[in-house]
Parts: sequence; C-alpha cells; structure tokens
Amino acid sequence: MMVLAPQLRQSLEMLQLPLMELRAMIQQEMEHNPTIEDVVSPHEVSFDDLATRTVGEGTARSAGEDAEAGGQGEKPSGAEDEKPLDFDERSIDTLTAMDDEWRDYYFDEQQNNPYTVQDEERRRYMFDSLRQPVSLQPHLLEQLRMTDLGTENRQLGELIIGSLNDNGSLVTDLAELAAQAAVPLARIEAVLKVIQTFDPPGIAARDLRECLLIQIRQSNAPEAPLAEAIIANHLQDLATQKYAQLAGTLKATEDEVQAAGDLIRTLNPQPGGMLEDDPTTYAVPEIFVKRNKEGRWVVALDDDQLPHIRISSHYRRLLEDENTSAEVKSYIRERIRSGAFLIKSIHQRQKTIHMIASDIVGAQQAFFEEGVAALRPMTMAEVAERVGVHETTVSRTVANKYMQTPVGVFELKYFFTPGLKTADGPAVSNKTVQDMIDTMIRQESPSNPLSDQAIQEQLSEQGIKIARRTVAKYRSILKHPPSHLRKRG
Repeated sequence: MMVLAPQLRQSLEMLQLPLMELRAMIQQEMEHNPTIEDVVSPHEVSFDDLATRTVGEGTARSAGEDAEAGGQGEKPSGAEDEKPLDFDERSIDTLTAMDDEWRDYYFDEQQNNPYTVQDEERRRYMFDSLRQPVSLQPHLLEQLRMTDLGTENRQLGELIIGSLNDNGSLVTDLAELAAQAAVPLARIEAVLKVIQTFDPPGIAARDLRECLLIQIRQSNAPEAPLAEAIIANHLQDLATQKYAQLAGTLKATEDEVQAAGDLIRTLNPQPGGMLEDDPTTYAVPEIFVKRNKEGRWVVALDDDQLPHIRISSHYRRLLEDENTSAEVKSYIRERIRSGAFLIKSIHQRQKTIHMIASDIVGAQQAFFEEGVAALRPMTMAEVAERVGVHETTVSRTVANKYMQTPVGVFELKYFFTPGLKTADGPAVSNKTVQDMIDTMIRQESPSNPLSDQAIQEQLSEQGIKIARRTVAKYRSILKHPPSHLRKRG
C-alpha cells in the first residue's frame, strides 16, 4: 500500500481546501514559520514567483496527480517535492539568485496589470470585513434579549439555552431544570415554548418528533397538515414506506402521502448544525468568468484574496552571516525548505484550479450565454482525460470551489451532470430537463395542472425520452407537489 509523504499529503489537502480555509491555513503557517512573510505590495514578489521557478512553467500535473501516478508504479514527476530546495555550500548564492529572478519575474508581470494602492485597500477591506461565524448559543441569547419575558423568565431562558447540545436539542429533563431553578414546571415549560419559536426552526426540541412538528407548523405548504399528522403518530410507517397503509389510516391518496413524506424529508432533524463555527458556510467565489476580446468566456482567478508570501530576506542574511551558529542555520534551512514547499503548493493549487476551470468553461460556453437550458452533460472522467490528470484530482479540485459567472454564482460541482439521450442523438443535462419541467409546471393552468404523464409526453415531443417515474423524481427534487395538489379553482 502506498503511503504519502507528509508534504505530498499537505499538497493534496490544500488542493481541495476552500478559499477562506486556505487563507487561514497560510496565516497559521506564517505564525509558526518565521521565514515566511506577507508582502505588503506584490510589486516585490508573490507566491507565483517562487512557484514558477520551483515547479516550472511546463508542468501540467498537480501534486495530487504526482502522488496518484506513484500509486500506479510510476515514478512521480513530483517525487522531489519532499525537498523543494536543496541546501549545500552553494545554498546562499542559489537562494540569492532565485530571489532576484523572482523579483524580476513579478515586476515584469505587474507591468501589464499594475497593483495600485486602491487594490491593496480593497484587499485589506475584504479581509477586515469578513463576517465572524455565528455560534448557536449567542444567536439564541440575542433573540432571547429581544423578547418581553421579563428578567426572571429570561434567566430561565438562559438556563434552557445553556442546556442545549450542539444539534440544538434539549438534552436535560425539563423537570430537572425546574427543580434546579426552584420554579414550577409549568413556568419553565412556558419559557421553552417561546424559545421554540426562535431561529433556526426546530430549536430546543426534546426529541425528533417535537423537532419536526415545530418546523412543519411553521410551513405554509399544502401538504403540511397531512405531514403533521404523519409526524405526530406515524413516523415509523413513513420510514418503512408503508404508503398504502398510511393512506388508508389517514384517508388520503398514496400520492398525497408520498408528497407529505417528501416535505418531511426537507426538514432538519439537527437545526443547531445550521449555525457552526465553520467559515466554509460562506460561498466565496475564487474563479471568475469573463469575456475576452475574441468574445469567448474565459477564466480568471482572484489571487488577491490570498496573502502574497515570500521567503524573508532577513533569514537569508542570517544564513550568510558567519556568526550564526550551525544549529540556528540548520533550523533556518529547514524552515525555508518548509516555506518553499508551501509556496510551491499554493502555486500548484492555483494552476490546477485554473486549468480545470478553464476546461469546464470552454465546454460550457453556451451556458454562460443562455443559462441552464444550454447546460451540457459533463463528467469528471471526461474533464480528467482532456486535461491530462487523474479523475480524483478533478474531484479534489472542484470540491468547495465557487465560480462567479454572468448568470450567477455556482459551485464547480454544479457543472458535472449526467446526460439524457435525445431522439436526434445529442445528450442533454438532467439539470436542463429539470429546468424544462419546472418551466412547464410554472406555466400550467391552475385549474388543469399537468400530470407526470402529460409532462413526460411533452418532453417526448421535444425529443427527450424519460420514464414517468423519472419525471416524478425530478418534480419532487424541484419541490412541486403532484398535479392533484396543485389544482386551484
């Protein structure tokens, strides 16, 4: 079994990190490695400079691809990643020459796109204005302060909120809390009912049934009354999909029971998980689609959202100083080696993202002009073959990455959809078919809504052959109820 070296493992992890987590990781590395510094103005140097010299402009494989190739019995082209810089008696001269080259390279690059004071201010403003993650208890306490419960009852509310687990469930028996606060049980129950109206819906429930009931009672969906009856007394039957039995018991049709079940499945059994200390809950695009001079849509990465880091010249001078002890020089060399690999890995990550995003955009030109109706089917295996990397490299690259396009912000994974054959040959994306179904339902007559069979027939007339159950599945994904529940008037 192949065991990845620690640095290669770090490179693989870096490839799939979302932008803000990568930024946090770089800042953490800077705190632990004194030889890395943030460049105030990238006119001096950027991570691209070092990486360009250590990786080479012709490299097409990511660090993750190198590792995967090694698992297939080949010698990885990035096998030297363990030691991105080798230090010997010539190390000072080598590092000095490389530093000069990096500066010249980046200076030339900046002539076409000068980095202004305004750019730096915008970058700093973005860093300073990032929202802090909201955790559950402060979120609930803020809502509690806005109620008119009074001081004593608010103290009971704080006691209840302090007894919730991370999922937002009340894990302490209410009678125990009442005894602890020396108040009647009915009084603390009344405060609990108020807290259960807080955001997120379903909070402070004592069991799954109560959590789902709180949420369904806040729903205006037509299936809500039937869904409430199922949650109250028949959850186990729903879990085992006894639709016919439920229909007979509740005097409803099987389609109505299934629609109510679909609604129940949209509820959150762990509402506290909606608020967690995780910056990845924010979709920050790092890939931007713009039209070039030739009229084609192309990819640009916003590297300004990452710190521009380099190896500190101060520590280079310490290596040159004859008075620096051998022990200190050894430490500096190791820290520089680690910092150089970090810089190289950042560059390789950006290069791999740009390469794969460019392939996606190149294949989806019509989508950026016409929207989802023109989305063409695509698989990760196809992109991997065109780009020349392993499929798992594509998977890591598109994870948690967002693209700003002329038609909205999309996760890169959005563009990978299976295809459905049309009568004349070409395949269409399943998202395109879902969009067609959604349009049909929104444009239907309220007094004569389209059945799944009618939708299937209309799609067939447009050359798209799919089963009626597939239509029902897509309709459910789109959160449209069956036709008899959509009928109005």
